[in-house]
Amino acid sequence: MSSPAAKTSSPDTMSQSEVDQVIGAGLRRLRRERSLSLVDLAARTNLSIGFLSQIERGKSSPTLRALVSMADALGVGLGDLFPPAGSPGDQTATIVRSAARSELQIWRSGIRKQLLTPHTEGSKLGLYIVELEPGASTGDELYTHGGEEAGLVMHGAMVLQVESESWTLQEGDSFRFLSSRPHRFANAAEGTTRVLWVNCQ
Repeated sequence: MSSPAAKTSSPDTMSQSEVDQVIGAGLRRLRRERSLSLVDLAARTNLSIGFLSQIERGKSSPTLRALVSMADALGVGLGDLFPPAGSPGDQTATIVRSAARSELQIWRSGIRKQLLTPHTEGSKLGLYIVELEPGASTGDELYTHGGEEAGLVMHGAMVLQVESESWTLQEGDSFRFLSSRPHRFANAAEGTTRVLWVNCQ
């Protein structure tokens, strides 16, 4: 499986439209590699064909919920949607230098994710730093996907809702839940919240 798209800029210098174009090109490539039409993907994600088309063409910025749904439908991990920070992923890679982290900016949702584990095809484990800007959230609707996740609030505060239960997690609090349980999360602090997050498919 090929990487989503090569970046021509570093994460800090990419414009919002460039971020959308890189993500969209990667999603389109992954869909075509699987011989899926937009109709097929829409049926698997419950997202409209028009919205999926706009995402692939870089005309619309996907939410984290939409990205997770698309990754799940394509049979890949969220880490596979990250633009590579440098050369294509080495399947034997063991470490990631701090200056070489891949980054996914879901700017419309106010969420930024840095991939801390090496970008390798088919990896079922992903470790991330998730940064939530003031007011950032995954949206009002709960969503589900495959796997399991856990995390630790490193700075700030976060509201986590899983099914009908909701908690406000402060710095030092941690969590774990099956991703198949409907969930959502949001920043509960006035400033930026930073979470160490683990996803396992």
